[in-house]
Amino acid sequence: MATDFEKMAEQMASGQGFIAALDQSGGSTPKALRLYGVTEDMYDGEEAMFDEIHAMRSRIITAPDFTSDKVIGAILFERTMRGTIDGTPVAQVLWQDRGIVPFLKIDKGLMDKENGVQLMKPIPGLSETLADAKGFGIFGTKERSVIHSADETGIKAIVAQQFELGREVLEAGLVPILEPEVDINAPDKAEAEAILKREILTHLDTLEAGQEIMLKLTIPTEDNLYDALADHPRVIRVVALSGGYSTDEACERLARQGKMIASFSRALAEGLTKQLSDSEFNAALGSNIDKIYRASA
Repeated sequence: MATDFEKMAEQMASGQGFIAALDQSGGSTPKALRLYGVTEDMYDGEEAMFDEIHAMRSRIITAPDFTSDKVIGAILFERTMRGTIDGTPVAQVLWQDRGIVPFLKIDKGLMDKENGVQLMKPIPGLSETLADAKGFGIFGTKERSVIHSADETGIKAIVAQQFELGREVLEAGLVPILEPEVDINAPDKAEAEAILKREILTHLDTLEAGQEIMLKLTIPTEDNLYDALADHPRVIRVVALSGGYSTDEACERLARQGKMIASFSRALAEGLTKQLSDSEFNAALGSNIDKIYRASA
């Protein structure tokens, strides 16, 4: 009989749908809350801020359309993983109640820009966090860094760092989603993506049998540029980030990619506010889920 991990791996490899990114953290939380209709004067202090964002995420997770029929995975912020919904750990709610594979964002933000990129900051306590994630029933992790220009030195460094961290995640028994994002406003975005693809392929060929990863990449300027990555035997799935595009534009661009599915955050939550009634909220979220699902399919 297949284990939960094996069932999750199968869903990630072949499931129809997309991965919801519910992992805004730290500095991005106030912005996410403002978009949700919750301004800084409506809460007092960091704990209250995180309570508000947890309530928003819980509202999304428990909405009628937020199920594995269209959402096959969800990426959580660490505090969300350690939290509960009606007394049940969030990862358990996702997998056992909703059929959705849980992931954990593990990066701690970005370094200052150097050689046209922002590397990840050091991640203190990583081994303990990965062990805890395994205990909570998390399937994999996500780790983000950013490319701002087609600087070969910088892109080589960013891919090397991603794969180094990915190996630590694999050794902990989890599946990493490597996310070397290319800024959608980069003046030489297409060139940066060509370098990125080449570097990722080089590193993929160094992975051993049984070491399988996922990739989360900006929707490329050249349609289907990343097909070779999706076809690589060490890659379970290539997913797309929305990168600041509106929901409609992100979905239109994604629909042209034959081998990418969505992993959207802001686009998923577009138009959702605390002030909406439950029926209005569920209808707006359902509409966003439908758009992203169609683009992923």
